[in-house]
Amino acid sequence: MAAGSSGGSGRRASKSEADSGFLGLRPTSVDPALRRRRRGPQNKKRGWRRLAQEPLGLEVDQFLEDVRLQERTSGGLVSEAPDEELFFVDTGPKRKELNKKRTKGQRRSLLLKKPLRVDLLLENTSKVPAPKDILAHQVPNAKKLKRKEQLWEKLAKQGELPREVRRAQARLRNPPAARVKPGPQDTIERPFYDLWAKDNPLERPLAGQDPFFLEQTKKKGVKRPPHLHAKPSQVPAVEVTPAGASYNPSFEDHQTLLWAAHEVELQRQKEAEKLERQLALPPAEQAATPESAFQELCQGLLEESDGEEEPGEGQEEGAGAGGAEPGGAEASPVPSRPAASEKKTEQQRRREKAARTLRVQQAAVRAARLRHQELFRLRGIKVQVARRLAELARRREQRRARRLAEADRPRRLGRLNPRATFSVTGSRASRRGT
Repeated sequence: MAAGSSGGSGRRASKSEADSGFLGLRPTSVDPALRRRRRGPQNKKRGWRRLAQEPLGLEVDQFLEDVRLQERTSGGLVSEAPDEELFFVDTGPKRKELNKKRTKGQRRSLLLKKPLRVDLLLENTSKVPAPKDILAHQVPNAKKLKRKEQLWEKLAKQGELPREVRRAQARLRNPPAARVKPGPQDTIERPFYDLWAKDNPLERPLAGQDPFFLEQTKKKGVKRPPHLHAKPSQVPAVEVTPAGASYNPSFEDHQTLLWAAHEVELQRQKEAEKLERQLALPPAEQAATPESAFQELCQGLLEESDGEEEPGEGQEEGAGAGGAEPGGAEASPVPSRPAASEKKTEQQRRREKAARTLRVQQAAVRAARLRHQELFRLRGIKVQVARRLAELARRREQRRARRLAEADRPRRLGRLNPRATFSVTGSRASRRGT
């Protein structure tokens, strides 16, 4: 009935039932021994899982687990252990020791020697030794320390000591003076002074300070940085007007002011006249007119028949020039060069090589002679060096003076000089006008 019900349901058997090793109750069940083993990938995770669920895999796991258990409990395999570790001879109870009564102190000492239950739980019961910690046996900077020890041994053989040893010996020879703490008797021996007097020791560091500052804080002021004491410009912060510009000046001060203003206007007028002279046209030329400008634009566009030459004349001139060529060639003959295709003889090559060698030797002799003659020019060289140093000092002083002169002027925003730019534009305008 059960077989029929199971067969009539039509559901497939589970994987665990198929792999259990028992013969199923269905009519179509096959002996597990006769069942064909399934093939599949063994390098995948599902292959490992399938092998672990098979009987062979289970047996291997149980064997390995048994080996690990024996190693943890007995420190190795029981089959390989000697008999002395597995068995012992029972000689019976020691009645004398059992009958012997222990005193209270002995029992207390035994209790003290017995470990606590908490410590027993925390103890490691495994007989497998812990893996060796390699990092615990390593010394940091071992090579460096070894080289240092070798250096110290070498210096010790030479009679020298390391710096730390020398410093320690120096401190032993000259020990530092011990600081003595002031005692109560030292405090009593100090001289008394009036706290509110002007010449008390506490007021001496504040001598010469601002009275208002001393009155408010009685402390030293903040030290100002050095750049605050240096003036960024020599121009005064407030420009003081001359005495002639007051409401009721004297006659001399007013005339002095007028003379200074007259000098400024005179200088300005001179600069304007100089600029007009630079931009003025030359006296021999006339100003450009529209007609002259139009002719200049049309220059070369119109064909002129007056300047054309007839072809016969040009040919005659060319013939005349060609006729004069043989005569000139006869008067000044040009040395003929050897053709490029001609090959040099061995004698010519030897002569050229000897000439090159001679030129190199002559140049070396000339250079040696010049170096030898330089020794007799030391006085002249010193004079030249002195002149050069003097010129450099003059230029340095000139640059310093220029910087001092430009320190009072406003900074220029661009890298171009406005005067030079104006003069260039003026000269271009004058050329366009001509």
